[in-house]
Amino acid sequence: MTHPSQFVKILWLTIISVLLIFIPSFATDTFRPVYKPSIEIKKTDETVKIDGILDDSVWKSAGHATNFVERNPGDMIQPEVETEAFITYNDEYIYVAYICYDDPSTIRATMCQRDQFAADDAAILLLDTYGDATWAYQFFVNPYGIQKDVLWTSIQGQDLGFDLIWNSAATITDKGYQVEIAIPFSSMRFPKKDIQSWKIDFWRNRPRESYFQYSWAAYDRNEQCWPCQWGTVEGINNVFPGKGFEVLPTFIANHYGALKDEADPKSDFHNERVRGDFSLGGKYSVSSDITIEAAINPDFSQVEADADQIDVNTTIALFYPEKRPFFQEGSDLFQTLFNSFYTRTVNDPEFVAKLTARTEGLSVGFMSALDNTTPYIIPLDDKSIPAITGKSYVNVLRALKSFHNNSKLGLIVTDRRFVGKEFDGNGYGTVIGLDGDIRLSKNYSIVGQVLRTYNKEPNDSLLTWKIENQSWPPFNADTVLFGQGKHNIAFDGETFAGGGVVAEFRRQARHWNFTIDYNHVSPTYRTETGFDPWVNYHSLFFYTSYHLYFEQGLLERITPQVYTDRRWTFDDELRWRNLDFAIEGRFRFAQTYFNLFYGTAFESWNNVDFDNLWNVDFTWVCRPTNRSEINFNVGQALNVARGVKLTPDYQVIDVKGKETRLNISLNLKPFDRIIIEPSINYAFSKENSTGDKLYKQLISRTKLKFQATKALSLRLVLQYNDTEYYSFAYESKRWDLDPLLTYQISPFSIFYIGSTMDYRHFNEYNDLNNPNNSFNEQWKMSSRQFFMKLQYLFQT
Repeated sequence: MTHPSQFVKILWLTIISVLLIFIPSFATDTFRPVYKPSIEIKKTDETVKIDGILDDSVWKSAGHATNFVERNPGDMIQPEVETEAFITYNDEYIYVAYICYDDPSTIRATMCQRDQFAADDAAILLLDTYGDATWAYQFFVNPYGIQKDVLWTSIQGQDLGFDLIWNSAATITDKGYQVEIAIPFSSMRFPKKDIQSWKIDFWRNRPRESYFQYSWAAYDRNEQCWPCQWGTVEGINNVFPGKGFEVLPTFIANHYGALKDEADPKSDFHNERVRGDFSLGGKYSVSSDITIEAAINPDFSQVEADADQIDVNTTIALFYPEKRPFFQEGSDLFQTLFNSFYTRTVNDPEFVAKLTARTEGLSVGFMSALDNTTPYIIPLDDKSIPAITGKSYVNVLRALKSFHNNSKLGLIVTDRRFVGKEFDGNGYGTVIGLDGDIRLSKNYSIVGQVLRTYNKEPNDSLLTWKIENQSWPPFNADTVLFGQGKHNIAFDGETFAGGGVVAEFRRQARHWNFTIDYNHVSPTYRTETGFDPWVNYHSLFFYTSYHLYFEQGLLERITPQVYTDRRWTFDDELRWRNLDFAIEGRFRFAQTYFNLFYGTAFESWNNVDFDNLWNVDFTWVCRPTNRSEINFNVGQALNVARGVKLTPDYQVIDVKGKETRLNISLNLKPFDRIIIEPSINYAFSKENSTGDKLYKQLISRTKLKFQATKALSLRLVLQYNDTEYYSFAYESKRWDLDPLLTYQISPFSIFYIGSTMDYRHFNEYNDLNNPNNSFNEQWKMSSRQFFMKLQYLFQT
């Protein structure tokens, strides 16, 4: 029989053993995410040396943020590694530092130009200085100290082209990496108050097998307002934002040459004289709330040509992103649900000025320009016709008011006035619009916009002749009608008015999401400052998805989706209807993402109905290592091939085509300073009933980037475009070679020198009447340009 004292000993040993087994679980259970945390900071008189070492004494007394949570893919769970953030400020800067604990051999980083990294480890600072969840700054720093800055807006999301001047540095240590950031108050916009209270969050991106994201503030996935859930920083007192002058002089030189006759390789290659030009830009910050920016003869050049896009079976003008620095200040203000102001319609300004003003809850922007060569898009029922006109004055006014529940109301007015000797009677285009984002609850909201347009066409018979003869197939502008038969599209001085409406009811939540969208654009709607390439339609759209999350196993998340939309004209003619199904998901290896899509459709084009259409598409994206990324997309469709079939009696018709698409792109990093980005984009179609070939387009593009230092880089782009329309016996082949050497001190102080060289393939041609005009099949340089730019920002 066991003695009682021995029994007690055995009992205690059992209890202690059980506790020792389960103590780690108990310790884990003590982790608690913190929603909407707050941090109090104090001002320092010291200046921090931004070197990524964190040996300055100010960090000992700085505000200290810990207890980070894993917000993705986990749902507010304890991260695998720890992160600490520190924050303080002086009269000139807000200082932030990070200690990111990790195995240094697993850290992913790229030595590249600012804004160019995507899949790196990064420390991120998020700031909503007005606290109204309308717009916010995002500052990224990778373990090499490379910067990326983004402006987030509630209407359009992230603006990746946004730039500010700030300082950063980072070092990789034996315990992970450290980051230091200094953001001058002069670069930011915030309320004119003695005591500031900002929304703030500290983030960390940690891409491994999954793309881990950690944050200081915990998030409710059922809350649709993202900045509303950030923490708060208190204690920033008596600081002053940007005020003073910025002067941006620029010198540009270029030398252009091309074949005199672009269709004849035997024509002389004509070299123009070397041209040099100056431009002058300036910015004056009247206060933290008001900024005035202007430029005379501004340089709106881009350091890289737009990548070619597949355009063999599209009837509308292509949309290209904005890359020009002038439009970054206040860019969020001018964005609306309709593309009422597409900044690239300000093409070649002689003068441009802009004012932006922000107070608590109210933002106002105004832009005015004199444009020398004005782009003009004529939208029709089934296509758009681009043209280039002469001079015009452009004015844009935008106002946005926020309310306490994160709802917003906005106004936009745009006006373009055509001037110059080429226009007899001038012309104009005016847009007036109201928009809103009304938040009904945590999950539900209504967004919408109402527009009214007023237009008078320029009176220009030469421009009418150009669009008739340069469009394919050719047409007679005097007989092409719109507006229920009231008007034609010739530039003959007609006046007309139109309107547009969009309204959406949205649910955004952790699991179930949906959008119900109704929009319409009248036949006589036209915006001379926007990008709205279709008219004469009503559309009804419904989308729903459901997120399924998995805490363990191969899958992180899987999302089934359903889309359906229907479009009909103002005369109640059905244009198309679609019913689409998709399933997308993420795996817990190599950051793998997939999307499988299947859709059915009916379409009507040029009074011909096409039914039983379908589309299958598969996308696969993964990053198997730190040095490689793969993007793969393949699809096949039975769709409408528009305007690509020529009948024996020379009529251009639409037919059913079986189209195959393939898109492959790679991001390869053999060394930290070298990035190779090859891509192939291919489309091929043949007629469904006969098997006849209709068209093909192959675009191959390779970009090679070498980063010698943080400032000095070399980039080479090689692009090949092969387009063929079989029915018309038309083929175009072109090589483009674009080298560029860049020295970039800041986003606005830059020197570059480079060239563009275009080579065209000319098919064999025999002229029996004049053998001197004959030529053999050959490649020849069709155009070439050398260019140089020197730009430096002076600040006072």
